[in-house]
Amino acid sequence: MVSLSHMEINVLIETEYKKQVNSAWLKRIARQVQAAEKVSAKSEMGMVITGDEKIHELNLKYLEEDRPTDVLSFPLNEHLDAAPSFVNVPDGKLHLGDIMISYPTAAIQAAEHHHSVEREITILLIHGILHLLGYDHDIPERETKMRVRETAILKIIEEQGL
Repeated sequence: MVSLSHMEINVLIETEYKKQVNSAWLKRIARQVQAAEKVSAKSEMGMVITGDEKIHELNLKYLEEDRPTDVLSFPLNEHLDAAPSFVNVPDGKLHLGDIMISYPTAAIQAAEHHHSVEREITILLIHGILHLLGYDHDIPERETKMRVRETAILKIIEEQGL
C-alpha cells in the first residue's frame, strides 16, 4: 500500500476562490489519485486554482490555444526515462509537475453536467494528475485507457466520500 502521508502537494488558491475551495480537500483528492496509481510516497506536485484569464494566458502561451480551458497540466517527468540512471534528484522526490484548474470553467461545466462544482473539480484533478503521470488522450487507444482510469479513480474517491 502506498503511504499517503509523505506526498508533498503544494496548493495555491487565488484569493477570489478561497471561500469556494478548501486546500486540505484538494490534497486529499490528489493523494487518493496518487495512491490509486501507486505513485511513490516520495513525490511532489503543485496545484493552482485560478480564473479563466490566467488559464487562457497559459493555454495560449504553452499550447497555442487562444481560449480558456478547464485544466492544464505541466508534467516535469516527460523525459524521465531518458535520464541517465546515475542522475538523482537532490531532494530524492519525484517531481510530477503542476496542475492549473479554472474555477469559473469548472463551475460552468458542473452546471452543464448537473453535478456539484466539487465533483467537477475532482474530475479535473484526476484528469490533470493522470496527465502528470504520462496518460494522454491524443489517439483513441490512449484516450480509452485514460478515460477508464479516470472513471475507476472517481469511483474509488466517491465510495470514500471525499
